[in-house]
Amino acid sequence: MRYDEGLPLEGPLGMRIAISLLLCANVMTAADRRNTVTPNTNTPATFTAPSDLKVWEARKAQLRKQILAAAGLMPMPAKKPLNPLIYDRLDRDGYTIEKVAIETLPGYWLGGNLYRPKAAGKHPAVLHPHGHWAYGRLENQPLYSAQTLGINLARHGFVVFAYDMVGYNDTSQTPHDFSTPEFQLWSFTPLGLQTWNSIRVADFLEALPDVDPKKLAMTGASGGGTQTFVMTAIDDRIAVSAPVNMISGIMQGGCICENAPGLRVGTNNIEIAAMFAPKPLLAVAATGDWTKNVPKVEYPAMKKVWELYGKPENVEAVQFDAPHNYNKDSREAVYEFLRKRLLPDTPPFKERGVPEEKIQDMLVFSDRTRPAHARTFQRLFEEWKTASKVQAETMPVSAARERLSVVFSAGEGNGFDAVPHKWLDGKGPAVVYVHPDGMAAAESSDAVKKLHAEGRAVLLLDAFQTGGAKASRDRSHKHFLTFSGSDDAARVEDVLAAVKDAAAKKPGAVEIQAEGKARWWALFAAAISDSPVRFNVKPGEFAAGDAELARDFFVPGLQRAGGAETAQKILKGTVR
Repeated sequence: MRYDEGLPLEGPLGMRIAISLLLCANVMTAADRRNTVTPNTNTPATFTAPSDLKVWEARKAQLRKQILAAAGLMPMPAKKPLNPLIYDRLDRDGYTIEKVAIETLPGYWLGGNLYRPKAAGKHPAVLHPHGHWAYGRLENQPLYSAQTLGINLARHGFVVFAYDMVGYNDTSQTPHDFSTPEFQLWSFTPLGLQTWNSIRVADFLEALPDVDPKKLAMTGASGGGTQTFVMTAIDDRIAVSAPVNMISGIMQGGCICENAPGLRVGTNNIEIAAMFAPKPLLAVAATGDWTKNVPKVEYPAMKKVWELYGKPENVEAVQFDAPHNYNKDSREAVYEFLRKRLLPDTPPFKERGVPEEKIQDMLVFSDRTRPAHARTFQRLFEEWKTASKVQAETMPVSAARERLSVVFSAGEGNGFDAVPHKWLDGKGPAVVYVHPDGMAAAESSDAVKKLHAEGRAVLLLDAFQTGGAKASRDRSHKHFLTFSGSDDAARVEDVLAAVKDAAAKKPGAVEIQAEGKARWWALFAAAISDSPVRFNVKPGEFAAGDAELARDFFVPGLQRAGGAETAQKILKGTVR
């Protein structure tokens, strides 16, 4: 490559530029791991706990923000009244069953069944999300039965709320498996809705007069297991956790409801489950599914986190010789774990058979319609967007910047050494110049030639997948964005790294200049940079709708975090 092509190299200034170009040019010295490491749900994953508790607590805080952002819950939606609908109490031997629907968002109803002991007093309560069995919470067969679990726990002093995943049974205002770029821009996903529903279930249970709010537990299998450790990673109210047949390093969850964009970038289910430490957790595994290695691999790795707190006795694991399940053996292990931790003064118990209730007697809306203000799927999404805009408009600048930072923190550990770049030494303030076609195109632009003529220090780069950084990246996996950042998010990451590098070489506020689509990368890098930076925004240039963003600057969660309006609010009248 010639470094002097098209540049004014006559005279002392030209000679100085030529020398700096030859001596100070940097080339890619390492492979860009964002191209070479593209994990998916079946990529073997490991977890090694840090040796220091403070390091783990910092990591845990970072992960919590990542999970909340992926779920569209950073910031949390406003909590409106739940307006519970409770119908048709079934009076049985030692327990009751009620049909319940709660309004988790305005006009959006979550259905479930509430199992309660007849004995007076305050009881522990159990959140029970189901897995991907055909009838969901109403499945009743040897491998899974929410009815059997709920009744047996209620007979022995627990309140249990078995509730739907989105798109199942009573909770059918949305489909179960929706996902488009527009939904992703607004972090409107099945995983997020289910996690929000679980948060609202905890709100509902802790407010019941017969529930001890300090004794909330959660258990679910398969997709319900994923929901269990995602919920317990972000909600401190859960005191005891028992995820069943889901903590695994060889399969991370196959359904869209377990895979929101950004959820597992740089992490995995083992680490997410370990976030519950030091509180009591039981990991239930089976020899016939992806939890076959739990006793020898995942459990010992997780236990190291409980050891950091001096509480190794609070994490346990059991495994049964069975296919994927929440069967009698698994349920009885959970019964005993919950009893020991929440009702230690009561005797152990084994599972007893239960009368099978008719499906129509368990469904909330089998013989009645939802309230008149129930929303359609499209209206729910429109109101989600409206509420997001209101939150963004009223959010303090510091919180807005943090929220955007989480969206763009790819967390993949790519170093600036892996980004092709050139440093052209000169006087400050330094300029990071970004072109959508890479640094060769930038080098031949009139703007960069002018900067050279002025003797300015300039850093050029081939941002991700531009210029010499174009390379093969396997995006074919169904849940690619769960484990890897988008190309545009990676480009913002590269501009941020370039600003940091330029600031280290030439102290002072770095100026970012950019052309075309690269101005999107520059805008958000300037808004969230830790280094002082200047970037001039032209009036109206970042007015783009969802369809344009999906095409020209696609970053999941961008609009939920306030989008370009928030970035400009951060930059307005400030030097970042």
